Amino acid sequence: MFGDLFEEDFSFLSNNHCGKGKKSNPRDSEPPPGPRDFTNLSGIKNQGGTCYLNSLLQTLLFTPEFRGDALFSLGPEELGTLDDSSKPDAKVRIIPLQLQRLFAQLLLLDQQAASTTDLTESFGWNSHEEMRQHDVQELNRILFSALETSLVGTSGHDLINRLYHGIVVNQIVCKECKNISERQEDFLDLTVAVKGVAGLEEALWNMYVEEEYFENENLYRCGACDKLVEASKSAKLRKLPPFLTISLLRFNFDFEKCERYKETSCYTFPMQINLRPFCEQTEMDDSEYMYELFSVIIHKGGCYGGHYHVYIRDVDELGNWQLQEEDDRLIEDKALRDTENAEEMENPLAVLKGILSEEESKQIPVDQVGQKLLEKKGASWNKKYRKQYGALRKYLQNHPQIFQFSPDGNKVGLKEKHKHPFKSDYQGRDLQSAPQKNDVQWNLEKKPTGLRDTSIGCHWFDLNDSKVQPIKEKDIENQFQGKESAYMLFYRKSQLKRPPEARGNPRYQIPEHLLNEMNTANTELQKKRAECDSANNGIDLHLHLSSCYKFYNGALHPSLTWKESVVDLTIDRRKTLGDLRQSVFQILESWEGDMILSIAKPLPAGLHLYHLLDGDELTLDAIGLADGADVFVWNGKEVGGTKVVTGPDHEPVVINVLRLAEYNEGGKGQHFTESQHVFSCSTKLGDLRRALAPSGGIILKNSSGPDKEAKNWEIFLEEDMKETVRSVGLMDGCSVLVLDSHDQSFVNMSSGNLTAFTYDISWLQVKNFCRADDEEKHVKITATIETVISDIKMKAIRELQLEMELVNDSCLRPISGNGKLLSPVPEDYTVKEAELKMGSLLGLCHGKAPTSTQLFLYFIVGTDQNTGPEMEIVVEETASVKECLNLMLEKSGLSGDNWHLRRVDWCYEAGEALSQENATLKELNVCRGDTLVITEGKLPAK
Repeated sequence: MFGDLFEEDFSFLSNNHCGKGKKSNPRDSEPPPGPRDFTNLSGIKNQGGTCYLNSLLQTLLFTPEFRGDALFSLGPEELGTLDDSSKPDAKVRIIPLQLQRLFAQLLLLDQQAASTTDLTESFGWNSHEEMRQHDVQELNRILFSALETSLVGTSGHDLINRLYHGIVVNQIVCKECKNISERQEDFLDLTVAVKGVAGLEEALWNMYVEEEYFENENLYRCGACDKLVEASKSAKLRKLPPFLTISLLRFNFDFEKCERYKETSCYTFPMQINLRPFCEQTEMDDSEYMYELFSVIIHKGGCYGGHYHVYIRDVDELGNWQLQEEDDRLIEDKALRDTENAEEMENPLAVLKGILSEEESKQIPVDQVGQKLLEKKGASWNKKYRKQYGALRKYLQNHPQIFQFSPDGNKVGLKEKHKHPFKSDYQGRDLQSAPQKNDVQWNLEKKPTGLRDTSIGCHWFDLNDSKVQPIKEKDIENQFQGKESAYMLFYRKSQLKRPPEARGNPRYQIPEHLLNEMNTANTELQKKRAECDSANNGIDLHLHLSSCYKFYNGALHPSLTWKESVVDLTIDRRKTLGDLRQSVFQILESWEGDMILSIAKPLPAGLHLYHLLDGDELTLDAIGLADGADVFVWNGKEVGGTKVVTGPDHEPVVINVLRLAEYNEGGKGQHFTESQHVFSCSTKLGDLRRALAPSGGIILKNSSGPDKEAKNWEIFLEEDMKETVRSVGLMDGCSVLVLDSHDQSFVNMSSGNLTAFTYDISWLQVKNFCRADDEEKHVKITATIETVISDIKMKAIRELQLEMELVNDSCLRPISGNGKLLSPVPEDYTVKEAELKMGSLLGLCHGKAPTSTQLFLYFIVGTDQNTGPEMEIVVEETASVKECLNLMLEKSGLSGDNWHLRRVDWCYEAGEALSQENATLKELNVCRGDTLVITEGKLPAK
């Protein structure tokens, strides 16, 4: 009928966690549910669209006559047991049993919210669709019907009728014969109009006092007179139930606009109501007609979605009722007494309230609070207050009645009631509120009577799914109108009185087997919470013993194995530093002299020490000791006779030092050597250069970590030498390249950048073949895969101290393993394009190198290579086979046309003939360095 009217917005739902564990057992396991808050009442978890169910169930729970006199009076002999539900022949009434169990959990189980999963499954609701289709009035009837059906054949078969059944009689009175025609209707709840009505009394008056008349053209046919007559029609309440349920018609349909809407106009309803005017029988005492409001189910939202919660009067006084304002007053009263006992100390609460009250914005970042405190008082929080009050953020969190954090916890401001102009005495003191307690213990036997008002059963609570909070009776008036307004009203007869033993006793009338089950469940919950508390507040510390360490190369190093040098200790973060020190003394029974505990941190260079742990009265949490922290135990001066430098200004940094490697002839060239060196982060670059390049040189740093491309290397200039390792950005793992004087050609001194690709830096060897007297002389030329061959030739001529005229009349030719000079390399090729390997041996020879469009070829005459010398020739790759043959014949002194060319096969014998005389060498895939054979005779016929 209502479609998605009762779709919910779940942004208000909260999860209850013991804490954010970090370890697998039990920190990563699901935490137990949180305990009840100060109200000692339990909420109900929202399964996702079940807020209407939760509101109705809480109403039934706080109907003691339904809960105890009816439901709990049915024992296992009538209902069976849930343990037998799987037995095929057992008669088990699941719905009332699950309802009993849920009520027992809500009354006795120490958890913030109970689950309705088992109950909804007993209804057959196994999906979100099935649960969301009901509205609360419809659910009320469905639940009652399901209970009645389930209780057939038991003493509780009339449970619903006994408590909620009423009768309305509709009468039509003939004006002529006075005959009365009546029709009786049963009801479990009354539905009353909201539109056009001021309140509940007016709606009931219209329904049960006002008469409808049949007259003029609208006459009534009387059965006794057997004709159309004037008559009057009216309705009266013939039988009143002990509990009267009233549904308000908040939702209507606008036929003009063809859309649904919610009636949000003011609609009042009384806390007490006398139903005598609306009843058929009026001669009884007034007490028979008096009803008191005890539950209001509220709908928040519009006609296309919303959320239900319920205001309930605690008839049996099961909860602890105290409003936050009164709680704040009690806390501040206590704080006043504490302040009077410590007049000599300036109160930080007053200072912080003064700072925040001066801010125009509602909230400011937490770190700005500390800064403003420093500006206002001339001292930081850590220096002035931390020792007494702990960390600033913790102090603000401990006063939630005054300070309010943003949802992400990064900003803080004053709560509304504390935003009035701030006043303090001449010393800046104010009322200090004690920390709010989060560890309220649930006690079924004894409850603090000081939290309850003296009047009986008049306390109201707002039960909003998992959340329960006290409200004032006058808060109900806020639900008369608006988008959040009353939807169902529940009244109880004023005559219904509760026995004294029921007051404040949640165990009252609960069957023994459920009491035992809840006791067992509470014991298990307490055990799980203790484990959770221990897991979430326990921190594991790694104690490093100075007797097992040596200090060298800028850091501490274990003299034994890691396992033998470290002692693991688990301790509660809420204990003090003094407790930790005592625990360490107990572990190290043989320790003599002063014991200093320092925060340590394993770094790539080794273990480094930071600040000393000081303030034995402070908790480990307050001094910031985290889970997994490393603590060094020593005398505070030296380790193994060596003085130890500590603090962040002396952090050791491991730097990778690269140097160009020397080429090892006969093997593949190594690009560079790499070694690791440790320096303090405060070391001057000048000192670092003297340590790494004592004979002079330059140092470059890699600005992109492991990537060693040339473009990422930058030179440290002379003005950088006064900077420190840290200030220039050198961190663990950073690389520096040390270039000696003969390597500095790779550096563009004007831009400060490396011009080569470091990972490809190596050498090529060049042997002189231009002068016979220097035949054995060769030099190493530094190059990269991108170096151009012409540059290598130029460097080789300089290193060999040859005439510069050779620049235009020489070439570089690779030398094979057997000493053969191979094809010259085109001078516009790079090392990579020439397919030269680093470490290759090149010969500097007379003659120009072929261009990139020319081919250097070997050729012989005849099939027997021993009959003639191997000759060389340079031809264009676009030359035809015939043109190439003519050039070869000319160079070998031959003539005639009785010749043809063949390739040399893998056996170095004449192979395939180049039969296409007009084809170019390029088209026939003749390559640089190939050997061709001039063979006598005509080409064989195709």
